[in-house]
Amino acid sequence: MCGITGVFDTRGGSGIDRNLLHCMNQTLTHRGPDEGEMHVEPGVGLGHRRLSIMDISSGQQPLFNEDGSVVVIFNGEIYNFQKLVSELTALGHQFRTHCDTEVIVHAWEEWGERCVERFSGMFAFGVWDRNQQTLFMARDRLGIKPFYYTLLDNGLFLFASELKALLVHPDCDKTLDHQAIEDYFAYGYIPEPKTIFKNTFKLSPGYSLLLRQGQQSALPREYWDIPFASHGALSEQEAAEELIVRLRNAVDSHLMSEVPLGAFLSGGVDSSAVVAMMGGLMKEPVNTCSISFADPAFDESDYARLVADRYQTHHFTEQVKQDDFDLIDRLAALYDEPFADSSAIPTYRVCELARKQVTVALSGDGGDENFAGYRRYRWHMIEERLRSKLPLGLRKPLFGLLGNIYPKADWAPKFLRAKTTFESLARDSVEGYFHSVSILDNKLRRQLFTRDFHHSLRGYQAVEVLRSYADKSPTQDPLSLIQYLDMKTYLVGDILTKVDRASMAHSLEVRVPLLDHELVEWVSGLPASMKLRQQEGKYILKKSLEPYLPHEVLYRNKMGFAVPLASWFRGPLRERVRAALLGNTLASTGIFDMVFIKKMLDQHQSGRRDYSAPIWTLLMFEAFLRNTLNVGNVSYTEQGQKVA
Repeated sequence: MCGITGVFDTRGGSGIDRNLLHCMNQTLTHRGPDEGEMHVEPGVGLGHRRLSIMDISSGQQPLFNEDGSVVVIFNGEIYNFQKLVSELTALGHQFRTHCDTEVIVHAWEEWGERCVERFSGMFAFGVWDRNQQTLFMARDRLGIKPFYYTLLDNGLFLFASELKALLVHPDCDKTLDHQAIEDYFAYGYIPEPKTIFKNTFKLSPGYSLLLRQGQQSALPREYWDIPFASHGALSEQEAAEELIVRLRNAVDSHLMSEVPLGAFLSGGVDSSAVVAMMGGLMKEPVNTCSISFADPAFDESDYARLVADRYQTHHFTEQVKQDDFDLIDRLAALYDEPFADSSAIPTYRVCELARKQVTVALSGDGGDENFAGYRRYRWHMIEERLRSKLPLGLRKPLFGLLGNIYPKADWAPKFLRAKTTFESLARDSVEGYFHSVSILDNKLRRQLFTRDFHHSLRGYQAVEVLRSYADKSPTQDPLSLIQYLDMKTYLVGDILTKVDRASMAHSLEVRVPLLDHELVEWVSGLPASMKLRQQEGKYILKKSLEPYLPHEVLYRNKMGFAVPLASWFRGPLRERVRAALLGNTLASTGIFDMVFIKKMLDQHQSGRRDYSAPIWTLLMFEAFLRNTLNVGNVSYTEQGQKVA
């Protein structure tokens, strides 16, 4: 696991500022504390920070081919590299190391752009080919590893593992993208390929990018997508048996390491499944790490202990303080752009705990998206059945009226919150799902933003993110469609981003075997009824795991990895939140209706409404402005340009 950064002169072979490249590279030291090297030649500069996992003695980067004409910088792991070494050696390529990185340079020489289709793993890399004057970059299929890039007005192309490396460059455009702000306050993160800045982008999962000198623009090329192609007739027993084989193989491929290795164990189905497979594959006891909470409403540690005892793991648990909110500014600095998933706090802590024991940890991330585990999937399918009874032309006025007149009941269980259901039923399937996942719904965002900011959006709405993916979806099955939407947005923009930054902050490599792309492909082809059956999510996964995990772990109610925001904002954070949100930082941007923000705070802190999620979203945006942009007395025009 590493950090990469690079500078490429698209207009010709001018000199690269080595000191500037060094500064960019140094911002990523947390991703790779063991070594830091650079390669600079006319027109190209490549930097790398290394966290040594494989071939510790000779796997240094940038890494070259035999004659030095091809060089790579790489972040991630290629799990099938040994098979590729054998294949490439038979084709005449010579290897000098035993690390997976060297496979990339020889695979590029042999297969060109299509080399990325041969790799199984998590990766983001850049390959410079001097003979072809070509820079080739790629990101793994599911977006486990990050990749940011920008093209400056002077023709310099910059790329890096994190935004902070690009922001070091004095010419990097820091103009805020108003569409990205709209997206952020809807989703709580900024979906690919946007970033918070207008002219800086993320390379989307499953995409590559090829640049040649003299070519000042290029469009990313998609090399993979989730197929959702049916396997045909498959019995439940056959599916369960094959799933275990594929799950075991995926976990096994992720165990390669020359440093201590372990796993996160939350007590949920997904992490427990990974630990169960590890327990059957490893000769030595598995190192497992869990976070506990004093509040039983948030604590899963007893379930984690059940699994740890069953597989006799070396189990480590630490309790997170209920007032662990001093991480707010630390998180803002880690993520570089606004990020509003409050579970980033316990995720940061479990990575901190794991790094005390291991250098590599396997996680269960991806299970909810793969196997339809989120509760919102069940509600969406209930709503879909209701939608199918009436055409949109009738539903929109009928349920729209009911949604307007029905009182909002934040305190009630979801099945009693008819206002939200009515509002969702008044929409089509995609907009209805968008309504269910939005942190601030359309009405709240209209109230939050100033008239000038709304005008600057020119009609853009955040739901367009989901619509763009729905338009290209390989499946129209109602459940599979929203799984596809989540894999393209929430999984990569929230879950994987959260884990990458939290783990890299502690120089910890996290691997996600449930996102092995061959496993994802196969699971996507299972019928929806094997994933969500009546009200049971992850149906086939749970059935397949019955011989391996306790019933009370498999079939208990799902718990989120959450923190008690509502009580924080009414208690220990009360005055701090008011000072942050009503102070000059947000007011000076011209983006927000400060009267409405005060109204939200007053209603939440009086207990009349629960605005904890919107307040946290605002709090993290304010922290981003202070920590990343150092915003003080700054306002913004409709075009997003700073005005002192």
